[in-house]
Amino acid sequence: MRIPRIIIAGATSGVGKTSITCSIIHTLQKHGYSIQPFKVGPDYIDPSYLSSISKKQTYNLDVWLMGKNQLLHNFVLNSKSNISVIEGVMGFYDGFGGDTNYASTHHVASITESPVILVLDASKTARSIAATTLGFIKFHRNSHIAGIILNKIGSKKHELLCKCALEKTNIPIIGIIPNNPELNLESRHLGLISTLDNKFLKNKIEKISKIISKFLDIKQIIKISKNTMSLEKKSKLVHKKAKTTIAVALDTSFNFYYQDNLEALRREGANLKFFSPIKDKIIPKCDGLYIGGGFPEILGDLLEKNQTMKKTIKKLSENNLPIYAECGGLMYLTKSILSNNKRHKMVGLFDADTKMTKKMRLNYTKGKIIQKNLISEKLHNFQGHEFHYSQLDSVSADSKFAYDLEIGEGIKKHQDGMIEYNTLASYGHLYFDSSNYAQIFVKNCLNYSKR
Repeated sequence: MRIPRIIIAGATSGVGKTSITCSIIHTLQKHGYSIQPFKVGPDYIDPSYLSSISKKQTYNLDVWLMGKNQLLHNFVLNSKSNISVIEGVMGFYDGFGGDTNYASTHHVASITESPVILVLDASKTARSIAATTLGFIKFHRNSHIAGIILNKIGSKKHELLCKCALEKTNIPIIGIIPNNPELNLESRHLGLISTLDNKFLKNKIEKISKIISKFLDIKQIIKISKNTMSLEKKSKLVHKKAKTTIAVALDTSFNFYYQDNLEALRREGANLKFFSPIKDKIIPKCDGLYIGGGFPEILGDLLEKNQTMKKTIKKLSENNLPIYAECGGLMYLTKSILSNNKRHKMVGLFDADTKMTKKMRLNYTKGKIIQKNLISEKLHNFQGHEFHYSQLDSVSADSKFAYDLEIGEGIKKHQDGMIEYNTLASYGHLYFDSSNYAQIFVKNCLNYSKR
């Protein structure tokens, strides 16, 4: 199966991958191509940028969560546009554990057999940029690097010095972007700011993309994307008839969802209805509830004021409605969130409080499901990830946990997945298709609807 495709990788984090990837998508669309965006790694924020500019849902590609075969299957199955554009993660060869290539952008390039355009920050170098480029090309026997983009060029003289140095590498320069503070995207918390309901940010992405597009060799990018190997065609997944309804929290506080997870629920027969714990007073009529991650501490005052929503969620849980929550969703279900010396009262389902900290907990996670719960009927090993700036305080000694962690911090002493009634909430995020999580969740929702 012929899939024109390209990966935008960075020598390091912070070199401008997201801005440049958005610009490439924007420019390709202006040339009449439809684009399917992908993002390497367990990222929620960057995909919102790619979706904003492409007007299509972005899919994650993470080897740790998905496994090699599942990753390739999903990539092929979702590559329905003219060109697939993949944004990398961190530095090109940065994988899990530091001394391995596993789950790195290069690893994904090897699995998908995709050519790579490497973005380099040239702001504090000149002739040495050639040494850096050669290092990346020769570090692995097959780097997949087909071109480079020089970002943050200071002047015409600086540009000339870099060009002259790179002539000996025989690697094409696909773009030369001037240093311009207006081309930077603002960061917050764990990454960038979500574009959900953020018109200012969406307009800024559009503006940045238009500016950067002027400095890209789009014809060369198209040529590279089409110079690719065929991939084996994958069979389409079977969709069951919709038979139950799951309400999904989606607003500026809760918006960390893998598109694949939502589609897995639909595939298993769930009709998804979205609602806002901030704005809405009632939850759509449903047989289950999914509260994803996000930044509930940022709008804690608004979440606190919506008393009707909090009371409804707690009562539904007490009535054994299946509720699955991750990270921000877990925080929302505790008694309170303490942020910037101000405490906001939350749902109070779990006998614990949430406290924001300065320490970032960013890990791939690995462990064992030790207790049957609403997404798993068997005890088995799992892999996921967590990233948060909070921790739970005053966790009740009577708390029940579904996960034992081998890797990751979780909630308490390497335990995660708190259980109360028919509610499961964790700091860890799971990829539903890594097991039959979606199938079991939908089954539990269907059983609830028949009560």
